[in-house]
Parts: sequence; structure tokens; C-alpha cells
Amino acid sequence: MSSRSALIRRVLLVAALAVLAVPFAVPTIWMVAASIKPLPEIFKAPPSLWTEHPTLAAYGEAFTFQPFARQYVNSVYIAVLVTLITLLVSSMAGYAFARIRFPGANALFLVVLTGLLVPSEVTIVPLFQVFKRAGLINTHWPLILVTAFGAPCVLASFIMRQFFIALPAELEEAGRLDGLGRPGIWWRICLPLARPALSAVAILTFLASWNLYLEPTVYLTSPELFTLPQALTRFTDAYGADMWNTQLAAATMTVLPVLIVFVIAQRQFVEGLAHSGLK
Repeated sequence: MSSRSALIRRVLLVAALAVLAVPFAVPTIWMVAASIKPLPEIFKAPPSLWTEHPTLAAYGEAFTFQPFARQYVNSVYIAVLVTLITLLVSSMAGYAFARIRFPGANALFLVVLTGLLVPSEVTIVPLFQVFKRAGLINTHWPLILVTAFGAPCVLASFIMRQFFIALPAELEEAGRLDGLGRPGIWWRICLPLARPALSAVAILTFLASWNLYLEPTVYLTSPELFTLPQALTRFTDAYGADMWNTQLAAATMTVLPVLIVFVIAQRQFVEGLAHSGLK
């Protein structure tokens, strides 16, 4: 009887999760379906996910209307570079705050965490002045530096610190007996064990960089330097009207790679967040 009750609860839980997933899944499904429709059918009443005349013409237009391929490459290489820098910096900072005892460590860590409380809109003007004086406006360096050393890096450092705190002290003692110093312990012992946390940090950082919109709008003026969120707003015709089918096709190509990566790495992502909450 207990097994039957457990089965019923499991079925009810899955059904409830499926219902809750509808508001999140339907817009994405509609976007993908509308991207292969002719323009007159996108807002046809009554709405439908299917079309009798599917076409991929909008995908070709997305690459011919503006330098979309170049903008796609911009987003990819910026997101990858920012993710690698954040993994390096946050893992070192998290290890230092978790395993190295020094006066004022907790107070300094609280100061670092306050970076999460400051909205990017507050710092965008002074940062713009700094980058302007350095001659970095209309380059990708502001996007890389602001993301790699900004709020995403602070959150990543917090996740890594919580993970390293949970590691047994005996591991460090064994490393010292083998002649390892702090850098060796961090590189040879802590990092290999921190793969779940590193996976969570990589996904969160990649998404933060991939979805940047305010910073590219402020720092970039040349279309060939645009990233994808900024490029998606440029699909308009000669009269300024939105090119819905082309824009939806471009948005689909923007979203699907991120969804695929998340589906593949979701287990490591969940494990990383779960382990980082343990002490």
C-alpha cells in the first residue's frame, strides 16, 4: 500500500511540474514554430503552432540582412573568454576565503558580496568614463572586463567558497605532507574535486555574458562589433517595422545552443549548487 501511495505521489508531482512548465515552455515552442512560418501566418487568428507552408527563408535572411554571423561569433568568443577568466579568478578567490585564515577575512568577504547589491545601472556611467579615458569605447574589452570582474564573478566566488569550505581539512594536510604549497593544493587537489561547482559557475557566467544587453548598448556603436542581444533589435525594414519572422529565426538560433548546453550539463549544474550549500 505504501508503494502504491508513493507511486501516486510521484505521478501527482510529475503532473504538477508539467503544468508549471507550460508557461515557460510554450513561448519557446511558439518562437521556434513561428520562425518557420510565412510572415502573414505568424499572428493569424486563431493562433496555431503548425503551418501548412513551412519555410526556412527567415533563417537565410537573418544572415544576409546584417552581419549576424560576425555578431554570433562575437557573443561566443566573449562568453567563452569571460567564463574562463571567471573560473580562474573565482576559484582562486573562493579557495583563499575558504581555506586561508587571515585577520578580517569574513569582513572582507562581506565587502566583496556587497558587489551583488549594486545594480549595473549605478556603475555604468563612471565605468563608461573610465573606459573612454582608456580608449576602449567601441571595443569588446569593456564587456569582457565588466562581466569577468563584476557581479557574476562575485557570485561565482561565493559558490566556490561554499564548496571549498565543505572539503575535509585532511586533504590539505595530505597535500602538505607530499610537499605541496598553497598553489599546488589549489591546483592538484581542490580544483579536480570542484568540478560540480565549476560546472555551475561556468553555466551561470556563460549565460550572464551571453544575455548582456545594457553594456553592449552603451559601449558599442559599430554593428560588426554588436553581440546577439543587441543585434536582435536591429531587424527592422525600411519603414522601421519589425521583421518578425527574421527576428524570431535569429532569436531561435540565439536560444537553442544555450538550451542544448544546459540540458547536457544540468546534472552537474544541480550538483554544483547543492554541494555549494553544504558546510
